Amino acid sequence: MIELNTVTKLYGSLAAVDNVSFSVKTGEYFALLGPNGAGKTTIVKMLLDFTQPTTGSLSINGLPCTDVACRSAVGYLAENHHIPPHLSGWQYLQRCAELLDISRSEAPEQCRRIVEQIGMQGREHTKASTYSKGMIQRFGLGAALIGNPKLLILDEPTSGLDPIGIREIRQLLESLKNQEMTIFLNSHLLSEVEKICDSAAIINRGRLLVKDKISTLVKDGETLEDVFVRLVKG
Repeated sequence: MIELNTVTKLYGSLAAVDNVSFSVKTGEYFALLGPNGAGKTTIVKMLLDFTQPTTGSLSINGLPCTDVACRSAVGYLAENHHIPPHLSGWQYLQRCAELLDISRSEAPEQCRRIVEQIGMQGREHTKASTYSKGMIQRFGLGAALIGNPKLLILDEPTSGLDPIGIREIRQLLESLKNQEMTIFLNSHLLSEVEKICDSAAIINRGRLLVKDKISTLVKDGETLEDVFVRLVKG
């Protein structure tokens, strides 16, 4: 589903991403992990063609990430996602459907299904100004699901959430496993990653330290956090 081949991204003399290669299989739940400034968001931006690599290549579903066609199968939730406060969740989903050229006859049914999927029945027609951070994230994830994408790219989906909100987002992501969807997750919450994801890559200072199944990375008596700290601190 995702391929990075010897990708480097330079900002002047700074290598934000330094010769990184890895792949993510179709249907895999994958986490990209690293400390602040490690290059995680830069990789996400290159996958979405917000910026281009200095050298190397990235592809989604066999198509280069510079090809608009490859992004038709991608849903994206940005870090610190917001909804205009004067819109309701329903209006927001409808506007997202319009941007994706979902037909007016099909959009209401998609939005209704997504509202049920994210567990926001009864609140979809109230203004976003009344929503909690967790509710905003739920509708953001719902917007990413419009058009039935095969790949979800989620940049810190639990950022700023309380423990209840974190658990709700985790449960929602777990429920998507039945839909044969690939998820690319960028997160600092390693305990949640360990519960949700099949595999992970750890990067630091732009360089790939390891990429493997979580069950292989985490040895007896360890947690994913232990592995992360050991590798990052060297």
